[in-house]
Amino acid sequence: MLFPISDDDRDVSIVPYVTYTLLGANVVLFLLQLSNPNFTYGWSVIPKEITTGIDILEPQQMVVEGHGSVEIPQAPGPKPIWLTLLSSMFMHGGLGHIAGNMLYLWIFGNNVEHRFGHKWFLIFYLISGIVASFAQIVLAPNSIIPNLGASGAIAGVMGAYLVLFPHNRVNAVFLYHIITIPAVFVLGLWIAMQLFSSVGSIASTSSSAGGVAYMAHVGGFVAGLLAAIVYRLQLQQEPDSVLRRQYDRDPMARRLW
Repeated sequence: MLFPISDDDRDVSIVPYVTYTLLGANVVLFLLQLSNPNFTYGWSVIPKEITTGIDILEPQQMVVEGHGSVEIPQAPGPKPIWLTLLSSMFMHGGLGHIAGNMLYLWIFGNNVEHRFGHKWFLIFYLISGIVASFAQIVLAPNSIIPNLGASGAIAGVMGAYLVLFPHNRVNAVFLYHIITIPAVFVLGLWIAMQLFSSVGSIASTSSSAGGVAYMAHVGGFVAGLLAAIVYRLQLQQEPDSVLRRQYDRDPMARRLW
């Protein structure tokens, strides 16, 4: 297994307040989920609630391949129900789910925040998460399965990092050894893992594993990719910073541009 533990952020000259705040918010919401399971079902994104604007309050029955009829719990959500588009991106389906997401946000978020600035990074992060949720909803508008997780927003961070720092080096643990590999390899591995993961859905069904979670991660990643490309193309010249001086020392750092 390959576990990234850090990246080359020697030229990050800011304190990433937004990244730290997002990490804290995810942890607080996860602790709230553990103490109150109804919060999880009420404040997760349910596609049918978003498309109809109606909060589903009663448990719903659905047929799951290989499991027969399964009851999907429901609980009261916020008013308006569309607020779940925001709340769900700070919630997680288990310890492994939040640990993996927070690890990648911790490693890569500060670099992207450094490039975008605090305010625009926060806006970018939230929009990426919302785009990811809508990607789920478009594919399965009548689904009653609660979906949650920061994976879509963090996929956006991954997409932006790939555009802005494609040649950065990442330190990772591999077979009890620490190795240094290009960021593009680590990000490719992360996306591949997301495509085959259904941890973003509470109920594991063929539709969620094969479509809904898949489209959320793809939607967030594409949003981040496009936002970073637009930003980079509009930037006529790299502003004076330790990052620009790094480019002067290492032309490979800006080879794609």
